[in-house]
Amino acid sequence: MNLIENMTMDGERALYGSSDITVRNCRFDGPADGESALKESSNVTVEDSYFNLRYPFWHVHSLKISSSEMTDKCRAAMWYSDNIDITGSKLHGIKALRECFDVNISSSSIISPEFGWSVKGLKMTDTSAESEYFLMRSSDIVFDNVELKGKYSFQYVENVEINNCRFDTKDAFWHAKNVTVKDSVINGEYLAWYSENVTFINCTIRGTQPLCYCKGLKLINCRMEECDLAFERSDVEAEITTPVISIKNPLSGHISVPAVGEIIRDIPGADGEIITG
Repeated sequence: MNLIENMTMDGERALYGSSDITVRNCRFDGPADGESALKESSNVTVEDSYFNLRYPFWHVHSLKISSSEMTDKCRAAMWYSDNIDITGSKLHGIKALRECFDVNISSSSIISPEFGWSVKGLKMTDTSAESEYFLMRSSDIVFDNVELKGKYSFQYVENVEINNCRFDTKDAFWHAKNVTVKDSVINGEYLAWYSENVTFINCTIRGTQPLCYCKGLKLINCRMEECDLAFERSDVEAEITTPVISIKNPLSGHISVPAVGEIIRDIPGADGEIITG
């Protein structure tokens, strides 16, 4: 491995096309304001480095980043790259990850609008994230101990496993398919509309109008707090351990719940069974 250490680089494509390199304690910053520092590179290790310029890691194959920072000026840091491992780092630029494959992120901080679009194969652990449109159209995702603050998260995702997480985000999991969420807390409005084969196990769900227009929806031993107008036009099998404010027009299936403040049935064909007590 070639070692590049203790340097400041601000030129266009400063390390373009590099292979088998370690970048240690370097800064990509300066008046030249150059883009695409490591574009088209392979087998790259980055340690304790600072990125304040745009598009550093496009079309990179085999990338390891540790203890490094990508600032809010480091726009679209990783696109079209694969075999990425990130640990103990800050990803704070818009659109930080897109069209990438086989990504592992751990013990890191993400502040990035439109993060993680069209990513396939993402594992994230012990990480915090803030993002408006988080993981749009991504697939093959595994999360463990992730805290998310967002708005429109996990839309159109497929094949997702989530464990021990906390999400504060509305409109999450719209049009999602094949998702399992365990031992997690989800705060937000309009959860998982139009989803298919989504399962919540030992979860707490909060917010208005959750879980509507769903197919193959399952809730196992879940709490629902501050939830009203739930399950509208959904095919659902649910075991709920707390009272629900209101349930509206479940299409099919069975809902077991201690109590419901109001059951609304005002359309034909909404035949889902609600079992109280």
